[in-house]
Amino acid sequence: MGRRGRKRKLDLESEYWKLLQSGVGTVAACKLLGIGRKTGYRWRAENGGLPPGRLAETARSGRYLSLLERQRIATLRERGLGVREIARRLGRSPSTVSRELRRHQRPHDRGIYDGDLAHARARERLRRPRRPVLAREPELRQVVQDLLEQEWSPAQIAAHLRETYTDRPAWHLCHETIYQALYHGGKGGLSRALTTKLRTGRPLRKRRRTPMARTPRFIAPARLMHARPAVVEERARIGDCEGDLIVGRASRSAIGTLVDRRTGYLRLVHLPDGHSAERLQVAMLPVLAGLPPMARQTLTWDQGSEMACHHLLKEYFADGIFFAPPASPWLRGTNENTNGLLRQYFPKGTDLRLLDRRPAGGRAPPQPAAPKATGLAQPHPPDGGQTGRVNSSALRRPRESARR
Repeated sequence: MGRRGRKRKLDLESEYWKLLQSGVGTVAACKLLGIGRKTGYRWRAENGGLPPGRLAETARSGRYLSLLERQRIATLRERGLGVREIARRLGRSPSTVSRELRRHQRPHDRGIYDGDLAHARARERLRRPRRPVLAREPELRQVVQDLLEQEWSPAQIAAHLRETYTDRPAWHLCHETIYQALYHGGKGGLSRALTTKLRTGRPLRKRRRTPMARTPRFIAPARLMHARPAVVEERARIGDCEGDLIVGRASRSAIGTLVDRRTGYLRLVHLPDGHSAERLQVAMLPVLAGLPPMARQTLTWDQGSEMACHHLLKEYFADGIFFAPPASPWLRGTNENTNGLLRQYFPKGTDLRLLDRRPAGGRAPPQPAAPKATGLAQPHPPDGGQTGRVNSSALRRPRESARR
């Protein structure tokens, strides 16, 4: 028996996701499609903020009946043609047509085959949802929940399960499995309330923009990271750094981060009065001057405008300063992961001007109990441990105050 109540308008839902992927907002997409705003929000919440994994009509295999073929079946059926004649005209097997009429007709259809309705029913049958592993395994779900409560990332949890439960391969999850269990709410097995324990704290997953061609941001020519010396990719020497900013409330303050690719050693550059190119240059000069020459080989940054004065800083690096391609900051993975860890101590919305400053920059907050995704070894400073410090009281996580 078919599902009672209103049926899902899968074609309309697909159009809704296409509009969102093209950059249209939820409210505007609902107005264009003539649906209620709450319907759009419900579709987003059910899928965790990302479009469901449905194949486009043109990408489906030819072994399945298409919408046009089902509409032709309905038309020929109204003319009184039999199953074998319909199959001959469609170029299909008679058993295919017979099975189609049997599967996608309901008693309340009163013997009338509707091609559009049958196609919607067929697409809903193809979804074949199954219970996720975290919904089936209560013991595993409890282990994952406990680690999420300790603010471990899904990648750290996945690695921990493989190392700790080597004799239970069914528990060897992928980090994406944990993300889907979180963002699909009760259907995935985990409570969506646990998303506040993630580093981003997002209740829904965020759409990724399509990289767009951009005009050059810097007056001085910039070299992309593909031009770096080959030894940088090997992580065989210290001094190859990656950098970026952690921006504070209303973009009025920031913290610059410089992390060594080889050792994981981190330097913080406090920017309490803004993060313009001139302020970043002035704040970085004493930090770079305090590092030995062997710890200043290369620097890789993203395409942020705060590095417009990069030509004034390149003399401090033996091989120069390089930049990630436009819309590809993830290529600087060491710095992106480090900034994600720091966001646990400086959540978005924190006023970074309130941090106490010392003359020589600062060091990273205390390492959390969770293991590093890149290994279990602790970072060692390249300058023998001689570094300035930030007031330890300022490194406490002001999560609650930042959200008020």
